[in-house]
Amino acid sequence: MSTALGNHILVEFMNCDPHIMNDVAAIEKDMVTAAQKAGATVINSTFHHFSPYGVSGVVVIQESHLAIHTWPEYGYAAVDLFTCGEMDAWISFDWLKEAFGAKSYSAIEMKRGSVNLLQRNDFDMTTMRQKASEWANPDFYTRNVWFTDKDDEQALSLRFTGEVFYDVQSPYQRVRIIESYKYGKMLALDDMVMTTIEDEFHYHEMISHPAMFTHGNAKNVLVIGGGDGGSIREILRHEGVEKVTMVEIDGEVIKACKEHLPSIANSFDHPKLELLVADGIEFMKNAAPESYDIIIVDGSDPVGPAEGLFSVEFYTNCYNALKKDGIMLAQGESPKFNEKAFTELNHTLQDIFGKDKAPISLFFVPTYPTGMWCFQYGIKGDKHPKQITNETEIDAFSDAQGLRYYNSDIHKGSFATPNFVKSLLKNEICQTSTQTA
Repeated sequence: MSTALGNHILVEFMNCDPHIMNDVAAIEKDMVTAAQKAGATVINSTFHHFSPYGVSGVVVIQESHLAIHTWPEYGYAAVDLFTCGEMDAWISFDWLKEAFGAKSYSAIEMKRGSVNLLQRNDFDMTTMRQKASEWANPDFYTRNVWFTDKDDEQALSLRFTGEVFYDVQSPYQRVRIIESYKYGKMLALDDMVMTTIEDEFHYHEMISHPAMFTHGNAKNVLVIGGGDGGSIREILRHEGVEKVTMVEIDGEVIKACKEHLPSIANSFDHPKLELLVADGIEFMKNAAPESYDIIIVDGSDPVGPAEGLFSVEFYTNCYNALKKDGIMLAQGESPKFNEKAFTELNHTLQDIFGKDKAPISLFFVPTYPTGMWCFQYGIKGDKHPKQITNETEIDAFSDAQGLRYYNSDIHKGSFATPNFVKSLLKNEICQTSTQTA
């Protein structure tokens, strides 16, 4: 007879592979496998990724649990292996040491619940046994794995299946396709949500149609970024477009989306499209003056390969490449999430295009942090998105194309600026003017 109710091994794995330590799907799989290798019966797994660093999780087993928290920046994992009965948790330890690539470790084994110090209670188990018999363990254990997109102060978490369909570290960023329960398959770049099957139309309809209908006669359109293909899909709905040039720096994004998000990436073979896998920043430096009716900057957040897309030089080059009545718009961050990038970009566009020619279109994407996002415009000519008169044409187009977000009311309403945004922009401009003085 055992002298203790449980066996508890406290483990510190050190000098582990940092990429594994930050991979929630890999760690969940390794922890579940470690339990199964030791003969445990897995009941549930719950794992959460903390962007940009760290994973926490627990595997509930019939014999107790295995828990972990990682610090990828230190290549460190703290692991608890708590077991009851005849299970040998050291088998789990051996598996995890190899799976994590740990070069060193420490471990402490403790007996929990010493039997000779405890007194057994007698109580009626009839009702408990009846309820327990009504519950059947599923054939496949319940998985509860969470993807988190966050900054230092707030976050968005999505539960996903734990399966990773595409995972490549390109020269520019980590490109992954995973599947969330609520929003379907999604593209994540460096642990940031870019697009999902279920809500992508919010973003892609608003990045294309307001500008197209404001201009009214766009023939030559340039898209910088947009590797998922959604922006060009929407632009090419307009029959009057003669050519779309797309410049995407990361071919892995295009490849991943063509393979796994075909409903978004369905226009890469369109005869009107010229696709260039190249640096959009360098492309704009060499763009011919007054070449494009509309320029769309469909970039990610201002980090990594997209950082240069938020510079004065880049937007000056965009201004020069627009025709005299041209329109430029860019993914402009959120006034509730990345206030600094949001305000600095608008100030830059006001300086280049003019104070009254840098309007902001606000819209909503459920899977973006805070839900509120924006596109920021630069208007070179006199065609202003707040002054449209073609509402009937817009609504007929929306109905014919089966659009799910954009219509004439949304067009007009998206350019209405809440007071807190006006105040945010005013304060930023005042601060910048004071610093300049």
